[in-house]
Amino acid sequence: MSLRALPLGKVYRLLEPGPVVLVTTARKGRANVMPMSWHTMMEFEPPLVGCVMSASHLSYENLFATRECVLAIPTVEIAAKVVGCGNTLGRKVDKFARFALTPLPASRVSAPLVAECYANLECRLVDARMAQKYNFFVLQVHKAWIDPARKRPRTLHHMGRGAFMVAGRTIRLPSRMK
Repeated sequence: MSLRALPLGKVYRLLEPGPVVLVTTARKGRANVMPMSWHTMMEFEPPLVGCVMSASHLSYENLFATRECVLAIPTVEIAAKVVGCGNTLGRKVDKFARFALTPLPASRVSAPLVAECYANLECRLVDARMAQKYNFFVLQVHKAWIDPARKRPRTLHHMGRGAFMVAGRTIRLPSRMK
C-alpha cells in the first residue's frame, strides 16, 4: 500500500460527522436559516448535540442571544436550496423567502421549523463555555419532529469545497448499541 500525506486543512473532509442540517434562529421578529455540517451527537438522553458555527454568522449571534434554535434535517430534494442558503448572507436577505422555504411554528422555541425538511429538532443552548474560543455550542433537543411519509430520507453529507455525498443503501450488522 502506498500512502501520501494529506494537507491538514483537508482533514475535516475525512471526518464528516453527519448530515448537513439547517439551523434556524429567530430574533427581534426575524427568522434566519443557515446550513451547518460541523456537529456531533454527544448524549442519547437527553439528546445533546455539539456544534460549531463561525462567530461571523448572524445565526451565531442569534443563538448566543436567544439561547435556542432548530436543527432541521434536509434531504437531497432541496440540496440546491441548502447550498443557496449557505452562499447567502442572512443579514441582507430573508433566506426563507429567497429560497422558498416554509417556516412553521415550533412548540418549544421561537425559531421556526422548516416544512421541507425530513426532521426538525427544537433545541436550547445548554453550554456555551467553548463558544468564545472554539465557536462550539452544546444544544439539548427538547422536541423532535419527523415526516413519517419519508421512509428512506436521502440526507446530504458535506465533503468540502462544494462536494456532497448523498446517504444511500442501509446495511444492518449486529450491535449492542441503542
